[in-house]
Amino acid sequence: MKRSALFTLLAAMAATALGQDYSETGQYKNYISTGMPILLIAPDAVSSGMGDVGAASTPDLFSAHWNNAKFAFVEGTMGAGITYTPWLRHLNVGDMNLFYLSGYYRINNRSVAAAGLTYFTLGDIDQTDVDGNTIGVLHPNEFAFDVTYALKLTDDLSLGASGRFIRSDLTNGQTISDGSSNTSTKGANSLAADIGLYYQKEIDKAQSFALGAFISNLGAKLSYSDDDNDKEFLPANLRLGGRYTNRIDDYNKVSVMLDVNKLLVPTRPYSRDGQTYVTRYANNLTEYNNIGVIQGAIQSFNDAPGGMSEELQEIQLSVGAEYWYAETFAARAGYFFEHANKGGRQYATVGVGLKYNVFNFDLSYLIPTTKISTSPLANTIRIGVTMEMIPEK
Repeated sequence: MKRSALFTLLAAMAATALGQDYSETGQYKNYISTGMPILLIAPDAVSSGMGDVGAASTPDLFSAHWNNAKFAFVEGTMGAGITYTPWLRHLNVGDMNLFYLSGYYRINNRSVAAAGLTYFTLGDIDQTDVDGNTIGVLHPNEFAFDVTYALKLTDDLSLGASGRFIRSDLTNGQTISDGSSNTSTKGANSLAADIGLYYQKEIDKAQSFALGAFISNLGAKLSYSDDDNDKEFLPANLRLGGRYTNRIDDYNKVSVMLDVNKLLVPTRPYSRDGQTYVTRYANNLTEYNNIGVIQGAIQSFNDAPGGMSEELQEIQLSVGAEYWYAETFAARAGYFFEHANKGGRQYATVGVGLKYNVFNFDLSYLIPTTKISTSPLANTIRIGVTMEMIPEK
């Protein structure tokens, strides 16, 4: 593979990651590295318009990503939808896109089955030989397919469980050379599971609240080669959230939401200029690479080299609000915050929604608020179209 082609591929992969190595001042940022971070990107145009909140937001077609237990409280008998998200448009990249398909079917009054497909394409990359002759085209892509079952345990509480098949194929099996050695690559496969809890309660006829807890992407590591020490954790994640809704009158309804988010992945060895110097694995990176998935999830709450102050930096916050007029038009806004040492993504979001008969049309827009937060979704519009069969009340 020609060096420029490989660089293009790696740059695209890096742009997908949820953090950056260095701030503008050159200070090292000890972000948590995972494979296939696309699994954490908001796939829909509803929650992405509200600062990426979703643990306890109103149950909808896209609940599998935010809290699968919410499916038990969807109003419809069945539904399906698709969301389209362009990628790196602010860099004039025209063929990188994220698609998300979702659907559900109500089995009975207490249970719902659902399925979803996430597909991410990095476009086409020309493969050339050392003389610059085109010898093929790479089609790097990633996808995940999940199935969900949600059950009402009581009239106010539900439980959700999901299984997910994951495939990440970034090199199409190419052999990559660094000049001194060759590495054979392969597509990485994995299986993962999600589990969620959701509680909603009416305070009175006008007010209600909801609480949610969701663990996602807990599964086997990804391996892109035959090297056992070269495996990537899936982005296992814990999301906790709440929502308060006030129906002002027959036409106006407002909801406010808050999510707290943390990766269940051990903090990688802390280093500066490539020299590892502060971590329990300072002298044994193989030991770090061999941490088990469950062990890593447990110790992720107490393994940051900087102690509790750094552990707190690993918590991401999302706040959002949604206004509905006559259950027909929605306006949304929100904000997402991630500490600069853990990736530095900080951005505001806005969105709108329109409901017509059985169809919903949603748009969202992301606005980075810091220079170090070069989100791959900066200044892009996400578009969603859904259809739900909701019985008349």
